[in-house]
Amino acid sequence: MIQKLKYIQLHLGYCLYNIGILVMLSCTFHPSTVPKNKYTPFISEISLKFQNKDLQIDSLRMINLNTKIPCLYVDLRYAGNNNFMHSAMYPYHFNIAYARKPVAEALKKVQQTLNAKGLSLKIWDAYRPFAVTGAFWNKVHDEKYVANPALGSNHNRGVAVDVTVVDIHNGIPLDMGTDFDNFTDSAHSNYQQFSANILANRKLLRDIMVINGFQPLPTEWWHFSWPNSAAFPVLNIPLKQMKKIAH
Repeated sequence: MIQKLKYIQLHLGYCLYNIGILVMLSCTFHPSTVPKNKYTPFISEISLKFQNKDLQIDSLRMINLNTKIPCLYVDLRYAGNNNFMHSAMYPYHFNIAYARKPVAEALKKVQQTLNAKGLSLKIWDAYRPFAVTGAFWNKVHDEKYVANPALGSNHNRGVAVDVTVVDIHNGIPLDMGTDFDNFTDSAHSNYQQFSANILANRKLLRDIMVINGFQPLPTEWWHFSWPNSAAFPVLNIPLKQMKKIAH
C-alpha cells in the first residue's frame, strides 16, 4: 500500500509538472504563432531535469566554450542591442557561450586549424534558450532566417553556432561581406556578387567548419549545425542557470 501511494504521488507530481510546462508555454507564445502537432518537441527542461537526464549521456553534456577553446573570441550579440531585435534577449553583457560536448570538441579542432593561420573563431551565438526562439518568431515569421518554435531550434538543442573568423592577435574580423543577422540574399552562402577576397574568406570559414563535421545553413554564412540534431533535446534553461551546470 505504501509503495502504491508513493507511485501515485510521483505520477501526480509528474502530471502537474507537465501541466505547468504547458501553461508556461501558452502564456509565452500566442497559439497562432506556435502551431501544435505530434512532432512539437516541447521538452522545455528545467536545470534539475537536465542534471538528472542529460548528464547521464556524455554527448548531451553542455560545455563552456570560453574555457574549452583557447584564444576564443566571444561576443554574444543577443546580450546587447546590436541585433535584429534591437534589444537584449540574454542577460545584458552576458558573454559565455555553451554547446553540447561533440560540438565543443569539433569547434576546438576548428580553432586549432585557424590558430595555425594566425586566426581565431569568434562566437556570436551558440546555445539559446527556447523562450528566446519564441520571441524571435513573434517578430520574424520567416523560416529562412528564424526557427519555428513548433519544431525547436538547433540553437535550443545546443548544437548550432553563429561564428566568424578574426585575427587572433587583435580580434579584427575578416571581411565576410555582411554583418551578423543580415536577412538579405547577400548573406546567403552561394551569393557571388562580392570581391574575390570576401568570397575566399567565406570559403575559408565554410570549408574548415564542414571538414570538422558541421553543416552550413544556405541562408546565413555564419550559421553551422551539428548533424543528427534530433538526438539532442530542446532546452529552455536560462543562461545564468546554465553557467552553474555546464562543464
